[in-house]
Amino acid sequence: MADAATASNLDLVIFDCDGVLVDSEVISCQTHADVLSLCGYPITTEQVFARFLGRSLKQAKLEVEAELGRPLPDDFNPKLQDRLFRAFEQDLAAIDGIKEALDTIDVPVCVASSGSHQRMRVSLGATRLYDRLAPHIFSSSQVENGKPAPDLFLFAAAQMKARPTACVVVEDSTAGIRGGVAAGMTVLGFHGGSHCRPGHADDLRAAGATVVFDDMRQLPAILSRLAEKKPAIAGFSAP
Repeated sequence: MADAATASNLDLVIFDCDGVLVDSEVISCQTHADVLSLCGYPITTEQVFARFLGRSLKQAKLEVEAELGRPLPDDFNPKLQDRLFRAFEQDLAAIDGIKEALDTIDVPVCVASSGSHQRMRVSLGATRLYDRLAPHIFSSSQVENGKPAPDLFLFAAAQMKARPTACVVVEDSTAGIRGGVAAGMTVLGFHGGSHCRPGHADDLRAAGATVVFDDMRQLPAILSRLAEKKPAIAGFSAP
C-alpha cells in the first residue's frame, strides 16, 4: 500500500485519546463546566477548554481548589465521572478516519492520555477502539507529572521498548504538544476534532508541532514522509 507507514526509523506512534482517537472534548468540557459550576465554581465550557484541555483531572482539580481556597465536595469526582460516562455511552463517536488510519499504519501504536484507565475503557469501548489498542494504553495516573511534562510519553516509549527520538506523538492540545517536544519526540498536531476552533492549528504549531493536519486519513502519508526525510526522525521540519 503506497501510503503505509512502514519505516525502520519509526519505532512507535503514540496517540492521545480525547480529541485524537475519540471526538470527546466537547462532551468532556461541557460536563466538566457543568459539574464545577454545580460545586460552587462557575465556569463556562470555553473556559474549561482554554485552561484544562489536555491536562489531567487531578491537575485541574488542584488548580480550582487553590483558587477556591477549599476542597471541592467529596462527590465531585464520582459526580463528574457518572455524568461523563453516561454521555460517552450515548453520544460519543470515534474521530472520523481514525479506524482507516489505524488499519494502514504498519508500525507499533499505543495510547498516552491524561485520562484515567477507566475513562479510556469507557470512551474507547463505546467507539469500538479499546480491543484493537489494548493493552498498550497508558494513563497519566501511572507517572508523577502529567502533560505538559514529558513523563507520560517517556513512560509509554519505555513500556513499548521504543527510542524516544524514533517516536511520533499525535496530539490535539498545546499541553500534549509541549510534553511530546520535551520528551524529544516528533509531535504532530491534529485539529480535526469538533472542539477545534479557528486558530487552533496555529496554537499547536506555536507549541512545537512539526506538522498540523485536520483529517486522520492523512496520517499514514504524513508518517511515511517523515520517515523518508531523514535517518533519525526527531528534528524533521515540514516544508
